[in-house]
Amino acid sequence: MPLAVFILGLCIFCLGTTEFMISGLLPLLAKSFAVSIPQAGLLISGFAIGVAAGGPPLTLLLMRVNPRRALTMLMLVFTIGQIACALSPSYLILMIARVLTGMTLGAFFGIGSVVAASIAGKARQGRAIAIMFGGLTIANIFGVPLGSFVGQQWGWRASFWIVAVCAAAGLIGLLFLLPI
Repeated sequence: MPLAVFILGLCIFCLGTTEFMISGLLPLLAKSFAVSIPQAGLLISGFAIGVAAGGPPLTLLLMRVNPRRALTMLMLVFTIGQIACALSPSYLILMIARVLTGMTLGAFFGIGSVVAASIAGKARQGRAIAIMFGGLTIANIFGVPLGSFVGQQWGWRASFWIVAVCAAAGLIGLLFLLPI
């Protein structure tokens, strides 16, 4: 299997981790921004709105762009979004960053799965997609609890910094290993 398929899985791991890790950070976020826990929970909805409302149009827009360029642009926006989350001075800025990063998830899944299948070859297309989507499973099993643990130990911002570093590694991998 081409290493680029595993890099796509790493990127999906980052996207999935940030999507769900926030649930374990809600009390910390509520306290930090002086909002209720249900209000902090809207940060989960904001991300989901980004995925649902922004992902399909962004995917259609990027269909005219080289897939390698599209995926690297999406990962760059995602990485910058994670940095914005980590540096957020207010609830509103964090919400905007969450919505924007959510938009990248929807488009990355669609474009990434096509790319994974095409670089793996006909005989290994299903396996390549499974490896890429396995990043989401690993995010739920490992990334989300780790993000919550890090947040509890070193503050919620540390969780976003770790995802940003992981996303930057994925971005570098896409730049150097994605053949398309």
